[in-house]
Amino acid sequence: MEPKLIDHLFRHHYGKMVSVLTRIFGLAHIETIEDAVQDAFIKATLSWTHKMPDHPEAWLTQAAKNRVLDIFRKLKTQKKHLPRLSSGPSTIAVNELFLDSEIEDSQLRMIFTACHPQLDPRDRIAFALKTVSGFSTKEIASALLTKEDSVKKRIQRARKNIQKKEIHFAIPQGKELPERNDSVLEVLYLIFNEGFHSNRKDILVRKDLCGEALRLCQLLLKREATRSSEGYALLALMCFHAARLDSKVNDEGEIVDLKHQDRSLWHFPLMQLGNQAMTKAVDEGFFSAYHYEAAIAAEHLKARSFDKTNWESIFNWNQALYELQPSPSVALNMVVAQIQQGNFEDAHERLLQIEPADLEQRAYLYYGTYAEYYKKQGEVKKALSCMELAISAVQNDSERAYLEKKKLQMAG
Repeated sequence: MEPKLIDHLFRHHYGKMVSVLTRIFGLAHIETIEDAVQDAFIKATLSWTHKMPDHPEAWLTQAAKNRVLDIFRKLKTQKKHLPRLSSGPSTIAVNELFLDSEIEDSQLRMIFTACHPQLDPRDRIAFALKTVSGFSTKEIASALLTKEDSVKKRIQRARKNIQKKEIHFAIPQGKELPERNDSVLEVLYLIFNEGFHSNRKDILVRKDLCGEALRLCQLLLKREATRSSEGYALLALMCFHAARLDSKVNDEGEIVDLKHQDRSLWHFPLMQLGNQAMTKAVDEGFFSAYHYEAAIAAEHLKARSFDKTNWESIFNWNQALYELQPSPSVALNMVVAQIQQGNFEDAHERLLQIEPADLEQRAYLYYGTYAEYYKKQGEVKKALSCMELAISAVQNDSERAYLEKKKLQMAG
């Protein structure tokens, strides 16, 4: 049995199993449930050495269910907390929870639980990645650029607050739904962004995170109650970005910037899916930040070459985004568009208004943009000086190598 296949099953089925078992046994036992699911996978790696069962997911679910029951018996909590699962109507009801539609319902309940506004935003994303998506503590620490101990504390804090605040394992109803939906979309956006442009030092793109964010967003849009124009816009944005993933890094692991990407590698089915989502996103005539970001991403996909990019349109979409949600990164994107249009005076004026420290880990982009500004005007010495600042500020190894290469090209 290949470890890669076990990892694949774990990534795709962990969240499903934890969600269904939580629906059966309750949020009070979530830690026990997660341990049981982990145990089921360990058991699988030992049992499937020579032959894999015909229905591995059913095997894993049953193993996890049995393990939970076993743990509860040992804890002597059966009479007080445990549903009667051995026979009768309750067995039928429990088995029905493992139907595809009910598994999806359980997963949605878990997503809304993990993304509850009463939980700390940092705790939400760590808890969602662990409980909904099956990421290990180590993977979450890498994704969020923090220590494993911090991730463990965030997850534990989320579990405690779920108990303390009596958060229900349910999809919210009525007026509460839009607010909770916003929180869910925010977490999915963060998960995707970390995959598309990782904060890790040693890797730039994490397709597993992008894929998981896409899957959860599609799950959210399957249900009429949890559908929204913002949700469709976010799905469009994810699809447009994900379509370019295969062209972002070459076979040697080097970054390929937008100007030099092989556009024939862009994934057309994802572009089509994004267009379909965008059509639904604009139905209501309401535009969120996700709408504007998706529109910007679409402009890049529309251009047959970098030189044919409609920078004026990209500037206008960024301006609309900035008016809705001001941020230094959006302001910097406006500068990039102005430089590409040759509007250097306005670009410089805007650059002076941006504080590089406000961009935090992305401060190197500010210096890189300044370098491009000087290069375009033939001021090579100043461009090289700014590129040095960008190289000293960057954290990712691939991006540093890319900037150093760019600096050599500028000097040549």
